[in-house]
Amino acid sequence: MTDSPNRPPGPTSLEKILKAAVKQGASDLHIKAGDVFRARIDGKLVPLTKHRLTPDQTKSIALKFMSRDEDRSRIDRMRDFDCSWGMPGVGRFRVNILRQRSSFMIVMRVIPFTVPTIASLALPDVLQGIAESESGMVLVTGGSGCGKSSTVAAMVHHINRTFHKHIVTIENPIEFLHRDLSCSITQREVGVDTKKLATGFRAALRQDPDVVVVGDMADADTIDTALKATETGRLVIGTVSTPDVVTTVERVIATIPSAERDLGRMRFAESVRAIISQKLLPRKNDDGRVPAVEILIATPSIRECLKDSEQMSQLKRIISDGRKDLGSQTYEQHLEDLVETGQISEATRRLALPRPVTRKDVRPAEQQPGNLRIAPGHELDDQVAPQPDVKTTTVVYSRHGPGKRASR
Repeated sequence: MTDSPNRPPGPTSLEKILKAAVKQGASDLHIKAGDVFRARIDGKLVPLTKHRLTPDQTKSIALKFMSRDEDRSRIDRMRDFDCSWGMPGVGRFRVNILRQRSSFMIVMRVIPFTVPTIASLALPDVLQGIAESESGMVLVTGGSGCGKSSTVAAMVHHINRTFHKHIVTIENPIEFLHRDLSCSITQREVGVDTKKLATGFRAALRQDPDVVVVGDMADADTIDTALKATETGRLVIGTVSTPDVVTTVERVIATIPSAERDLGRMRFAESVRAIISQKLLPRKNDDGRVPAVEILIATPSIRECLKDSEQMSQLKRIISDGRKDLGSQTYEQHLEDLVETGQISEATRRLALPRPVTRKDVRPAEQQPGNLRIAPGHELDDQVAPQPDVKTTTVVYSRHGPGKRASR
């Protein structure tokens, strides 16, 4: 029997919908009053059910994801809320609850129980060497839904398996759960274990860390703390919502207040270890997605470019020239590889090529509202019937990337 359209989906029905979405490889789920359940599968937002949800139903579902009575009691005054939620045997979810048109909407990001590896994500092997750095700043960048969190988790997992270190993460919310292997890992959630990200980040420097992982480096205070951490011999891994390496550099520099920018540029040039920018592209025949990755590896030549704004035009050339010896690469180089190996089409390559970055794309820190901004530039019924036109793909990975794929 299906749930009545006037009642919220019961535990069994909601569980079936979430299980079906995860089984079909969904990366995100959308639950909104006046709409059906939807899931993002291979980058496309598709319906999962036939019946539209009422405002009361979405509110009841939102309450289910709130674990603390304090949060549940203020739901009627709530406008935005972040948390994490787990379903045994299925996975964990990063949950964002928001208001739209005076009713609730819930967006859930699927987080697998299994922590990914660099190889399983088909990322370049050079990321292992980057993760093994003793100190410095490593930035993982890209747009929303491009896999930044998975890449960071894979790098942390590599450190965890390889070294004997103390890793402190400050996340909002905690996504992948790391077990202590060779390392001791302390995971702190903003709003639960520490009041603010900036507060937790500063406190982490007093907690004897070897590695600090920051969920989002989006303001001058966070970047300044990261620079201080690297200057005292720590490795800092953070994410920034920027589309490519050059834009990331310009955006970080622009975040520094103008009175401190020259010194800040010098500090950043000496502290940065690597910048990893990525995007997920559709494979040929819509057979899943594959990462395209741009990688800056800091060298004396790179550092000189970063220190002098007039030399920034040389940055991509130096990245490209370092591919053979260092493992650095531009988007253009990796996109060409993906076409040559038959993983993406020529049309996809053209669409994914980065556009030139101009100075008007970058706003100084005093003009920014506090966060970094990127410049403008299947159906199932409520019984969760099978979906014949959506494939679940198993990818067999080798040391050098994805191999044979089996679809079912």
